[in-house]
Amino acid sequence: MSSSTFRRNSFRGVGCANRASSEGHVRRRGSSCSYISSGAQAEDFPVSLSQPMFTITLRFLLAIDLWLSKRLGVCACEESPWGSIRPLVRLVEFSGHVVPWLIGTVYTLLRGESAQEQEVMLNLALALLLDLLLVRVVKTLVRRRRPAQNRSDIFSTFFVERYSFPSGHATRAAMCARFLLAQLVDTASMRVLVVGWAALVSLSRLLLARHYVTDVGFGLAMGYCHYSLVERLWVTWDCLQDLLLMRLRERLNRVYGGLWMADWKH
Repeated sequence: MSSSTFRRNSFRGVGCANRASSEGHVRRRGSSCSYISSGAQAEDFPVSLSQPMFTITLRFLLAIDLWLSKRLGVCACEESPWGSIRPLVRLVEFSGHVVPWLIGTVYTLLRGESAQEQEVMLNLALALLLDLLLVRVVKTLVRRRRPAQNRSDIFSTFFVERYSFPSGHATRAAMCARFLLAQLVDTASMRVLVVGWAALVSLSRLLLARHYVTDVGFGLAMGYCHYSLVERLWVTWDCLQDLLLMRLRERLNRVYGGLWMADWKH
């Protein structure tokens, strides 16, 4: 009985030793795999840092832009933290739209009492059209989508464009503010009022989550430069009259030439 018991114990010891050796082998394999994976991760880490510094900086700035724009969109909808003042902010937004500006400018141009006033209104109308054209070109080239929290309503469905960069309201506010300060406004109180209006229109785009911060910032810079272009291309009233008279003479000459050729054939 003792010899048989000894054999059983020896067989059990050999089996345990085999299992222990196999477990040790598995542990060694597992440790080697974890080492390889950690080594692969260590090799992947400098790959992200090997990108150009311009790309890393651009991504960092875009992340800040997204975060700040989301924090400022407090009037995006009625359920937002400042949703109760959304109608007031939308009224400020409408004051910077191109439609009321064009209607008011054309009306003042047609009802102008002096040639100087009509000249100013004419150049303001041309500046609004130029601003609208340049903003449309940049938006078509960039094709940046609007913020995700932007909510469509009746007003935005008919008048708001799909693309976000740059902000047309911001460019128009900066251009019109600089135009008014240079041509029409001459008192300190009115200057403060014009600058405050331009700032509120630009801020309304962020509060309503219509645009990102970079859209509004670039739009303000772009609108400021637009007036410099308008100032260089300023159309005087005498130049406009000469141009209209020249075009009228060309039309009359064409009509007279056509009538003379018709009489000659008969």
